[in-house]
Amino acid sequence: MKSLEHESKNCWDVYASEQDRAAMDALAAGYVSFLSTCKTEREVMRYVRERLAAAGYAESPNGDFTGDACFRIFKGKTVFIARKGKRPLSEGFRLLGAHADSPRLDLKQRPLYEDCSVSQAKTHYYGGIRKHQWLARALALHGVVVKADGTAVEVVIGEDPADPVFTIPDLLPHLAYKQMEQKLADAFEAEKLNIIMGHAPAGSDGATVEGKACDPSDVKCKLKSQVLTLLNKRYGITESDLYSAELQAVPAGPARYVGLDSALIGGYGHDDRICVYAGLEALLAAEQPEHTQIVLFWDKEEIGSEGSTGASSKFFEYCLEDLIHAWEPGARASRVLDASKAVSADVNAALDPDYQDVHEKLNACLIGHGPTLNKFTGHRGKVGASDAHPEYVAWVRNVLDGAGVPWQMAELGKVDLGGGGTVAKFLAKYGMDIIDFGPPVLSMHSPLELASKADLYATMLAYKAFLES
Repeated sequence: MKSLEHESKNCWDVYASEQDRAAMDALAAGYVSFLSTCKTEREVMRYVRERLAAAGYAESPNGDFTGDACFRIFKGKTVFIARKGKRPLSEGFRLLGAHADSPRLDLKQRPLYEDCSVSQAKTHYYGGIRKHQWLARALALHGVVVKADGTAVEVVIGEDPADPVFTIPDLLPHLAYKQMEQKLADAFEAEKLNIIMGHAPAGSDGATVEGKACDPSDVKCKLKSQVLTLLNKRYGITESDLYSAELQAVPAGPARYVGLDSALIGGYGHDDRICVYAGLEALLAAEQPEHTQIVLFWDKEEIGSEGSTGASSKFFEYCLEDLIHAWEPGARASRVLDASKAVSADVNAALDPDYQDVHEKLNACLIGHGPTLNKFTGHRGKVGASDAHPEYVAWVRNVLDGAGVPWQMAELGKVDLGGGGTVAKFLAKYGMDIIDFGPPVLSMHSPLELASKADLYATMLAYKAFLES
């Protein structure tokens, strides 16, 4: 007799066979490598381009889609991927959308200065961070510097073991009594998230200032000058070039397995690169679909999905218009969208064993119990949310149950304790059904987030089932 009550299943019990565990380990190993090297949106798009090209997808930079599998990368930060199904495009598509950006520290446009015998760089944090988590830890610089002539210079410092790393100094406890009495929101000021870039003055290694050899006794031979000299030697850039740069300070070092059993993956950027990776793997592993498959990886979700590479832009519309023109010229975009189904592939907050009081436990998700359906996000009275219709929730449940994939349902914490948003509302405006769906994560938005190997495997299989539905 079928149970009248519902309990989520532990993925470790569902995927207990030797074959499943081997597949799980292989997927996790690939993900650890991906997460270790793809720490910016541009690096994610470079990886996606390489994987798609190897799988035979044709790149169409101008939107002139040809062939049955194609993609377009826009401004190096967002991508539209399409694969033709057996049914015509007018019968709708299956769309999976995730975001490739993660919270971080951006260098300001004029970042470099010196004080108290150190050279530092000013930052402006990006997305929802807890400022104190970024202090006194090893940081790396990733990004691009574009010179006035249009030459783009890729920058990565702090990942190679031979590289130096960077850090933001923290206040010693002996002098932090006043700070410890403050509210957490007031104790750590954004303008004090300044990265140490150097300490030795110019002059000892042939540095120059204003085109002349440096004399260490010259007041112009400063710490900032030394930092600029080193950057110029390594990348051929000047301080003016930093005005047209995107440099991000991110946690240095590779992702790692966590725990004696290596069952958890610890790293920077699970939100939302675990969904990017799982979605891409699902697409490449799926059989020829009934419906057209579309996968979108956006930028700017962590700051509201604004801008030309965010989900609120017209990029998706323009790509769909070009796809209809190439694959079914007589189709109407409104009809195609109305017939389509979508998943906002984004992570959810796992029930934290030490902070259970911020969750409503009947509607919280457990790490290791599979990807989480989130009917709505938003904050407090569901403000800013896309609330999935019950008919669609039932349809998704049926797809997952038919594929034997464990799943759970949750909301993002107690009603009045906070909240968040996703890209779902930007796709819902077209009339298509959509729901948020992704793996649970501990320590979300921290420099070392935690995700389960079992959840990664189940999420990939869930996305594969959806794309093949």
